[in-house]
Order: sequence, then C-alpha cells, then structure tokens
Amino acid sequence: MGKLFKFMKPYAATILMIVVFLVLQAYCDLSLPGYTSDIVNVGIQQGGIDTAIPEQISVEDMDRLFLFVSEKDQKTVLDAYERDTDTYESEAYVLKDGILKNEKRTDKIGAILSKPMMLVTVFSSDSEGTKEMTDAMFASLPKEMLSEDMTVFDVLGMMPEEQRAQMVTQIGEKVDEMPETMLEQAATIYLKEAYKNLGMDTDKIQTGYMLRTGGKMLALAAGGMIVSMIVGFLASKVGASTGRDLRGKVFRKVVEFSNGEFDKFSTASLITRSTNDIQQIQMLTVMILRMVLYAPIMGMGGVFKVFHTNVSMSWIIGLAVVLIAMVVMVLFVVAMPKFKILQNLVDRLNLVTREILTGLPVIRAFSTEKHEEERFDQANKDLTNTNLFVNRAMTFMMPTMMLIMNAISILIVWVGANGINDGQMQVGDMMAFIQYTMQIIMAFLMICMISIMLPRAAVSATRVDEVLTSTTLINDPKQPKHLKEGKGMVEFNHVSFRYPGAEEDVLHDISFTAKPGETTAIIGSTGSGKSTMVNLIPRFYDVTEGKITIDGEDIRNVTQHELRDQLGYVPQKGVLFSGTIASNILYGNPDGSEETMMEAAKVAQAAEFIEEKPKCYDSRISQGGGNVSGGQKQRLSIARAIAKDPKIFIFDDSFSALDYKTDVTLRKALKEHTVNSTVIIVAQRISTILHADQIIVLDEGKVAGIGTHKELLKNCDVYYQIAASQLSEKELERDLNQDEQEGGR
Repeated sequence: MGKLFKFMKPYAATILMIVVFLVLQAYCDLSLPGYTSDIVNVGIQQGGIDTAIPEQISVEDMDRLFLFVSEKDQKTVLDAYERDTDTYESEAYVLKDGILKNEKRTDKIGAILSKPMMLVTVFSSDSEGTKEMTDAMFASLPKEMLSEDMTVFDVLGMMPEEQRAQMVTQIGEKVDEMPETMLEQAATIYLKEAYKNLGMDTDKIQTGYMLRTGGKMLALAAGGMIVSMIVGFLASKVGASTGRDLRGKVFRKVVEFSNGEFDKFSTASLITRSTNDIQQIQMLTVMILRMVLYAPIMGMGGVFKVFHTNVSMSWIIGLAVVLIAMVVMVLFVVAMPKFKILQNLVDRLNLVTREILTGLPVIRAFSTEKHEEERFDQANKDLTNTNLFVNRAMTFMMPTMMLIMNAISILIVWVGANGINDGQMQVGDMMAFIQYTMQIIMAFLMICMISIMLPRAAVSATRVDEVLTSTTLINDPKQPKHLKEGKGMVEFNHVSFRYPGAEEDVLHDISFTAKPGETTAIIGSTGSGKSTMVNLIPRFYDVTEGKITIDGEDIRNVTQHELRDQLGYVPQKGVLFSGTIASNILYGNPDGSEETMMEAAKVAQAAEFIEEKPKCYDSRISQGGGNVSGGQKQRLSIARAIAKDPKIFIFDDSFSALDYKTDVTLRKALKEHTVNSTVIIVAQRISTILHADQIIVLDEGKVAGIGTHKELLKNCDVYYQIAASQLSEKELERDLNQDEQEGGR
C-alpha cells in the first residue's frame, strides 16, 4: 500500500482537492436522510409546522396557555411577542423578528409553553378521561357562577390560583412521563388549531414546507451529483497521469538497463510490468481516490448522524459491521493466496505467447504446433482458473453483503416499529436511521471491495517498484571526463570479465590495441567470448579487471552517451525499426543528408535492392524488419552504422548472412570508406577477416594468438585448426608458401 501512495505522491495537491470535494459530497449525501425525516415528521405528520412555539397566536389562545403558566414565565414569553391588531381576523401576538434565530431563547420559551399546549390540547379533546375531569371541575363551582356558554377554560380561570396550580402540577407529573415525541405531536396539534383560529391557511403552510424541503433535497442531490462528477474527473486524471508517469519511468529505466539487468528481468515480464501491472495500479488509484477516501468520510459522518437520530438502535450498526467483517475475513483467507500468483500467471502466458509468435517458422518447420498449442492452453487455463476462482469469490461476496443489508433493514423496521408504537420515536426518524445505516454499511462494503482488489494491485506495485528501484550495473561517473581529441584508438589493457553471479571469468587477461585506419578482427570457436569482448567497448557490460581506453581515456570515466556517440555498432542479429528504409539508415544520424544516406547504402551494398523497390528509400519497414530478408536486414544495419560516420566501427559477426560475392564487395568498399576509422570485426568465417591488419584469436576466453592471417597460420595452432576447417588444403598450402617465400626474401 505504501508503494501505491508513493506513486501518487506527485499529485498531492490534486488529491487534497479531491478530499475537499469528497467531504462536500458526503455532506450532500448525509443531509438527504435528515430532510426525508423532516418531510415525514414535519411535512406530513406535523402539517408543515416546524417550530415548537407559535410564530403568531391569538390573544384568546395565549390567555388560555397562560392559565398554566406562572406570572414570571408569562412575562418571559410576552417579551418575545408584539401585539398585531390589523393582520389577522382577531387580535394576535406575533413573534418578534430574530427570535427564531436565537436558539437559546426559543428553547426557553418552548420549555415554558410545551406543557401548557399539551394541557390545552387535552382539555380541548372530547375523550372520556377529559370529560370526567371537566365535569368534576364544573361541579366544584357554585351553580350561580355557571352559565350555559362557559368553557372549561372559563372554569379554570375562575378557580383559585393555588387550586389551579395544584391541578397543573398533578397533570404535569403525568405529562413528564410521556415520551418527548408525544409532547411534540401535541404541540403541533395545538399550533395547527391556533393558526386556524387566526384564519391562516394551514394547508398552504404544509404545501410550502414540503416544497421548500423538497427543493433543498433536489439542490443537495444536484450538488452531490456535480461534486461526484468533479471527483470522478480528478480521480481519473490522477489515475491516468500516474499510469502515464509510471510507464515513462519504467521505459526510461529499462532503456538504461545493461545486459545484466535484462538477464534478471525477462522481456515478457517487463512487458507485463509495463502494461498489465501499471494498469492494475492505475485502476486502484482511481478506486482509492473515488471510494477508499470517500468510505471513511461517509462512515464517520453516518455514525455521527445516527447518534444524533436515535442512539437506542446504534447496536444494530455494530452488528452489521461485525457480520461484514466476518464475510471479508473468510474471503481474504480463501482468495488472498490466488491474488499473489495471478500476476506471475500473466507473466507466464505472455512468455509462452511471445515465444510461440517469434518462433512460429521453427514450430512449423518441426511440426510441433500441437505441442505448442497444449503449452499455450495450459498457461491459459492456469490463468483462467485462477481468475474464475477470484471472480467467484467476488460473486459470493455481493449477494452475502446484500443479504446482510436487507436483514439489517428488516431489523431496524422491527425495532423502530416498537419504538414508534411506544411513542419513543417518529416514523421519519426510523426512515432516516435506515438510510444512515445503509450509508454506513455501504461505506464498509466499499472498503471491503477495495481490500479484495488491493492484494493484486499491491503485487503489481511491488513488481513495478522492483524495476524502478533496481540497481543499474552500468552508470555514468559523478564527475565525467571527456574523450580526448583523437582518431579512435581502442586499447584493451589486461581486461578480464565475469558475468554477474557467475563463478568463473569469461575473458582472461585480454590485451591488444586497435588502431585507426586498421582493421582488427576477432575470431574463435563458438563460446570463446568474441561477442562478449566487443560488448565491453560500448559498456553493455563493464570489465571486471583491467581497463579499456579510447585515445588513452578509460571509457568508464566518460558518459555512456559520449562514449557511444563515437561508435558505429552493428549487432550479430540485425535489428530494424518500423518506419522507412531512410529512417532506419539515418537512425544514428537523423540530421544526415540524402547524399550521406545513399552513400551509406552504396557502401553496404544495399542500394541495388533498395532502388528496385517502387518507393525506394521511402519503402516501409515492418516491425522487426519482417518484410526484408536476413541479408538485406544485415546490409541495412551496416548502412546505419556507416551513415553515422563514427570514429570506431564494431561489426559483431555482421556479414554471416551475406553471400561470398556480396561479402567481398562490401568489405572492399568498407575498407575504402573507413580508411581513417578504427574497424573491429567479429567473424566466424576466415574469408571475412583474411586481409585484416591484425587478427585476435580467442580460445576459451584467452588470447591464443595475435597477428596477420599468414602469421597466425604458422604460429597459432588454434587459428590453423579454424582455417583448416574452412579452407581447402590447396588454399592453406598457398598461404603458407607465400609466407615462407616472403620470409626468404
């Protein structure tokens, strides 16, 4: 996980912006259940009356309330109101401006009026218990004080204050035992009747409240949608940018690899790491920014809201979290091992596919198609079975999670219904609790889903990080020197070389000098170290002992770019790039002229077959040079080195695919063109190096002899054996006799 965040570190500012937007989105999402509760509780059940105190009330109704309020509290209430004689059908008290904004003051007034509103509602009802109470009150007064139009409130007003206070206290004790929700409902019923008494349209009040609250919900939903789109855009941008940067870093790192690193990381593995692994990281980056960061914000916000809605049912959330955690633990135990091997199976499939595609001609030639099909099928089946196992685990998780969510919803409804029946909560509160609970569970569910994906992405991040943090064996010096002005003299000074991790040296104490204007040839049996030796010059590997100098300067003291800028290298296997013939020839000299290109093609004996093509030098070259023959590929590779016009030419067995006539003609033209350059040729054929100025004979990594062709025939048994295997006895005898005759003179 740490490596994933390390890859996202460059985008810290954008990620911080995403977190801010996620908080806004969570605010919008978490506010909606509260408004749903308000619509049910206030809009439907309370008729749109959302205050616990009357905003306006007739003087008559206020006087009725004051029957149950002490003189001190009456003064407190009246200080918050002002008289209005014009607006309503009867004289009224209207709440002063700004009172509703003063929460402390409204709570105080509400505490004073809540019981009186409950009592007025009770005395106004026609229930049997209320009727018995009012009859007793009427009976307590003398008959001469009673009249037909007297109400219970008139009777209460005529009662002595002490008697009335005692009765209020007795009734108040019973009211205190009632749930708070019942007091709220009673207050709402009273306020609705009080507003009707003033001639106000209570239906309009309800409709207005519903429209206002619904409008707020729509605005929050729209805001949440917009913020969600912004977060999605930013998360996708960070994910795509992270993938782009990682691909760039991996590519630059791989380009810097020496042959030693390519021995450690296979080509198939590097391709998988650059594509599939980075894609996994990119996908998880988006998921982390879009879901993982959002889930805890949503979860904590949901818990906060739940504890402010109904604490008595909060244990249900704990139960849901425990059940989800149990499911996730089971999935982790079962699926985790499979994630760890999934990427290795992708590597294996890529390796097999690449081998089959590149080796298709050989497979067809040996009729092994059936065997290769079986090999591919096995790699494909292994990957498919592992993917199926993981996907089945995921398909098991989702229905299980949905079952838990639905079971929790039923449990909330059952517990909440009992609470509503007992008057401990309202319907809207239960609905809000269900929504908050689902939001909390969904937050945990999102984290669980990511945690299932995380192991595979973590493996991918580790594999990519292995490439990025790998130690490159070939490095530029911290304080590089520059090659001296010279013509390109190459000197091997007691050079030994051992491959990384090998137990023995491949090259032992090699010393020779390749001079400008001369051709130095290297020959030896297969595995003698010829290619290894010339690979030390461009620093594809570094020497283990000794040193290699160019014009007297150790090549390890200069930058790789400056060193390789002096070289024209033609590898053993000709490599062409997709493009045109012209782009391939001028690959090392992109600013070269057309004359330079045509001259290089002429020297490399490639002009003839190029000019036969309809588009000549603009003819297309397919990937890997698949649309040209092996000989043509070698000649174009040679032309590419010639067009660069370097000080030093290195030909690593680059004439093997040429016929004898083309070989002779090319070497003759090359000799004329490279009269001032150092030429080093690795060859298997004696005919290629016959006229070299010096020939170095290698045998098991050691110099068996140095000299001209004729000198080595006489003095080097290893060279003689190679020559005897390629030349006729007549040619050998002629070369030896010429040497003796020249020696006799």
